[in-house]
Amino acid sequence: MRFEFASAARIVFGEGAVREVAPAAAAMGRRALVVTGASRERAAPLIAALKAAGVACVSLAVAGEPTVELVRDGARFARAEGCDLVVAMGGGSALDAGKALAALMANSGDPLDYLEVVGRGQPLERTPAPSIAVPTTAGTGSEVTRNAVLASPGHRVKASLRSAAMLPHLAVVDPELTWDLPPAVTASTGLDALTQLIEPYVSTRANAMTDLYCVEGMRCAAAALPRVYADGHDREARRDMAWASLLGGLALANAGLGAVHGFAAPVGGMFPAPHGAVCAAVLPHAMDVNVRALRQRAAGSDALRRYGEVARFLTGNPLATAEDAVRWTADICRRLAIPPLRTYGVRPEDFAVLVEKAAKASSMKTNPIALTPEELAEIIARAA
Repeated sequence: MRFEFASAARIVFGEGAVREVAPAAAAMGRRALVVTGASRERAAPLIAALKAAGVACVSLAVAGEPTVELVRDGARFARAEGCDLVVAMGGGSALDAGKALAALMANSGDPLDYLEVVGRGQPLERTPAPSIAVPTTAGTGSEVTRNAVLASPGHRVKASLRSAAMLPHLAVVDPELTWDLPPAVTASTGLDALTQLIEPYVSTRANAMTDLYCVEGMRCAAAALPRVYADGHDREARRDMAWASLLGGLALANAGLGAVHGFAAPVGGMFPAPHGAVCAAVLPHAMDVNVRALRQRAAGSDALRRYGEVARFLTGNPLATAEDAVRWTADICRRLAIPPLRTYGVRPEDFAVLVEKAAKASSMKTNPIALTPEELAEIIARAA
């Protein structure tokens, strides 16, 4: 019953919560690097509020998923501009970039000095600059996680810059910021959120505290995701998905993930595929192979029992089995029109290298059972 739990120093949740960012930032620093998604216009009201509160701003747009080069150049830019805090507003890419930039603004050296898997994995020498994370999607939960996922094009993979010190000083989750998401983005980010509730629940590092978040989050997401996909202005469903996403971030940061995210890193590094879309495409197939492998090699395991509970949380049926969880997940992916990975260029000739890279991914270490190369190959083939 021993475990560790860490999260953002402060979390503010609710409609209109974004108004708390500017006064909080003014207490942290005087010149902010504002990290946004591709469109800076979305953050214009926030930047105006920061300036009105006496915080000078320079901005950096993250057009796609953040790369080692973007963070390297962005940190150099922030230091040259004299920035002393980071405010990141956007999807998971903007928030991850913000956390990485806050770390590298305060630490010398190159991002590869600190990056896992393909870098040197050294610990940060100094505490990152203060940071505030404001998500505009309900998916990654990056506002309460201790890592930043960066693409390394030279290695054709994504890996994490990770430290408990990278947890944001303030996470502001305002469901109103997600109201205008288009259905396809709502679907992929929502299924990412669901994945980040299922995988920590069956993880080898699951604990009593993360279980609380996972159970609540799965129930919320299962009910809200179809509704918010059908009607993006369903206020209650948007709130529930923002809540589920936050809970997933809290859970994954403390219990780890699994095979879905094990594949998300190399697929995202090799192909122009959004993280949430990859997770959505892989989720039902990874669950199916995990459940089958557990029945074959660990029939009495706690993880198999937990998959049965996942089924009951998702379906509401007290008699549901682990296989029903797989069927429910496959069905929701069909209903939400999740495209297969071949949409992004994944081909059979890529499977071997994707399996090799996925097996080495940090997320795979907490999968509920060690999968064979053949089982990993089956997952990626079915997802493609």
